[in-house]
Amino acid sequence: MHQKKRKSVMNQYVADPVALEIQWQRLISIMDEVDNATVRTSFSTIVGESRDFACILVDQDGSSLCQSSFSPPNFCVVLPRTAKALLAKFPLHTLQEGDVLCTNDPWIGTGHLPDYVVLTPVFVGGAPIAFIGTVAHLADVGGHRGDIEAYDVFTEGIRVPPAKLYRAGRENELLFEIIGNNCRVPDMVLGDLRAIVGTHQIGVRRLQEFLTDYNMDDIAELSYEIHTRSERLMRERIEALPDGVYEFGLDIDGYIEIVHLHAKIEVRGSDIYVDYSGTSPQTRLGAINCVYNTTYASTLYPFKCALVPGIPNNEGLFRPVHVTAPEGCILNCTDPYPVQARAKTTNNINQALFGAVWPILGEHAQAGSGSIWPFSVSGELEGYGAFSVHILPHGGRGAMRNMDGLPPIAFPHNSSVTSTEIMETEAPILMLHKEFLPDTAGAGRSRGGIGQVITFRNIGDESIAARVRPDKMFCEPPGIDGGQPGKVGEVRFNGELITRFPSLEFKPGDEIEMRMPGGAGFGPVSERPLESVRRDIEMGYITLAHAASEYGFVVESDELP
Repeated sequence: MHQKKRKSVMNQYVADPVALEIQWQRLISIMDEVDNATVRTSFSTIVGESRDFACILVDQDGSSLCQSSFSPPNFCVVLPRTAKALLAKFPLHTLQEGDVLCTNDPWIGTGHLPDYVVLTPVFVGGAPIAFIGTVAHLADVGGHRGDIEAYDVFTEGIRVPPAKLYRAGRENELLFEIIGNNCRVPDMVLGDLRAIVGTHQIGVRRLQEFLTDYNMDDIAELSYEIHTRSERLMRERIEALPDGVYEFGLDIDGYIEIVHLHAKIEVRGSDIYVDYSGTSPQTRLGAINCVYNTTYASTLYPFKCALVPGIPNNEGLFRPVHVTAPEGCILNCTDPYPVQARAKTTNNINQALFGAVWPILGEHAQAGSGSIWPFSVSGELEGYGAFSVHILPHGGRGAMRNMDGLPPIAFPHNSSVTSTEIMETEAPILMLHKEFLPDTAGAGRSRGGIGQVITFRNIGDESIAARVRPDKMFCEPPGIDGGQPGKVGEVRFNGELITRFPSLEFKPGDEIEMRMPGGAGFGPVSERPLESVRRDIEMGYITLAHAASEYGFVVESDELP
């Protein structure tokens, strides 16, 4: 009977693909509404201002169907994997209306403790037929006050195994108490969790209305059609690539010691196989280790964007890409290695992949970018209470074959940058500078995006804690096809260059300056049009001296407008 029903619905979509597109877009709009509600009701800057969260719809099997438009792509690949793990612990037949599942276990979720995965079942006819899911980076999970320096995951905060955050609509009081008692800003953290659960109720109602409007009992057939069509298209795009083995090695900053990433990519028929054998082993020198989930997600991102950029993200697109990373390497670390700052490693994975396959990806490959430089301050002061304020700025983005790199913008995810006004309102700090850094972009036929400098001063009367997580201070963002690397960054504390980043005692009057890298160039420098060099000078992206040394372009200043 089930097969007959599936066949009839599938025929309906084949006969009317426009109906499928309309329904698919409506599901995305539901998740956009959940996303917007999350921003409006959140308590922390990391969620409400930086948008370090994702909203994803998964079917009854835990497979993703769609996400909100602003969701970070790595979260959207990991959440369905986490959903399946949660459902293995709490099978469908054990769930009841009002249950909410959660975990922040790095090896089950997105790779570090601040990211909580929250999953709410959608019931129709007394049975769960789908789930509204959110991954959100919470403001604090306890542990030490630093970010990078840690020996193991036990020092990084509280780990919640798969659990019920709500039971039949009622808070799990013990779990809320445990979470609240193990963080520095419990009102903020618990407020965000409660807000997320509240936004899920919007998604539940909208999905139930969706089913009513289309006279559907569940979304099993719709899910099947979305996944099948998406996989088929992804395989067609892969099959159009030349079969072959492509390989690239890349040194990245790591922490204290340089780390090597190595990618071997095989295109075989309609499948892609990625093997990270040869990558550096896991480390205790810094919390930069990656669990398999986050490596898997970071690997899929470049292929999805390059091959099927116009298709809404869903699990069907993931099936043709197979990822292997040896257990015990820095891209598949074992419990309990430290993982808090894992993005310092994962944000470089795309560069290893593009370095290998750029010749076959054409205009979609990208040179190295300046990476994310998370900065936060926390403390408890009169007039502010207990606070934890985050900003997620970036360096310049790498160039593409036919496009200059963008100035500082989130990549390879889509967080936003907390505004100066919010930072200065929520904490006793003053932002002295926030401006572009000329001459930081790698030269090339297509120029990289320029970096930026941001300087903070503690204008309070007491010391607070500051955390900085820089990247590419030693290893330059790599260019492609003859493009030049971007300029490395640096951090200065009261004017002194620093290279170690425990929790910093940020005293009254202290200043922290972050000079973020520029993106790398793409293609031979000799092929850049002179009019483009002239425009870069006019825009302030490069100086006259840089134009002469990098491009051989000599112009008198009085020749410029």
